Amino acid sequence: MSLLQVQDLSVRYGPLEAVRGVSFALGEGEALAVIGPNGAGKTSLLRGLLGLARAEGRVLLWGREVASRSPEGLLAQGVVLVPEGRALFPGLSVEDNLLLGGFTRFRKGQDLGPDLDRVYTLFPRLRERRRQAAGTLSGGEQQMLAIGRALMARPRVLLLDEPSLGLAPLLVREIYRTLGELKREGATLLLVEQNAKVALSLADRGLVMEAGEMALAGPAADLRRDPRVVEAYLGTAREVEEG
Repeated sequence: MSLLQVQDLSVRYGPLEAVRGVSFALGEGEALAVIGPNGAGKTSLLRGLLGLARAEGRVLLWGREVASRSPEGLLAQGVVLVPEGRALFPGLSVEDNLLLGGFTRFRKGQDLGPDLDRVYTLFPRLRERRRQAAGTLSGGEQQMLAIGRALMARPRVLLLDEPSLGLAPLLVREIYRTLGELKREGATLLLVEQNAKVALSLADRGLVMEAGEMALAGPAADLRRDPRVVEAYLGTAREVEEG
């Protein structure tokens, strides 16, 4: 049984249908990359899944339909989003931002200390800057903080919306090395990315969206070799082999 299933999901903004009939399944410990051009409906797919936009279709966790979809309800069930743009609290310290990520667990009396230590081990720069205001961090450090904050909730499924957006190539590699480490530890990841090359390098499977619909889907290794994907998203065949 899949951990997360999305069945025939459609998303509307008024009369505009941004996503049409998308279905996929994500097993525990798997990574799925959703790729496609800007405006393809990738972020709208996440918004519909989380109940942030008007959506039709089914979302199931461990085979049980999520009856009332909302970010808060899904967070309680272990589905956690790292949003595009990070959505940090810029005036608060790095550590306070992290602690807010574990707020619901703190309210239940759980000790957040081990989780802080884990985040600081994954991202040593955050430990160095733990008293620094989040708004003064570099773009790459802010992305590390956004991922670390999500990890404080101990997610069963981690959704990441454009984690490489606006970052220099060196920082993209650093972020994806950490995501790879999380995956090796058993994390379940759903990546929405314009950077198809890095996303498909990490993912087990991929889904290509175009104009709000699924254009292609399959094992990530197969998509990396598919001439349509290579031509549209990955550059030349030589560049793909070198990557």
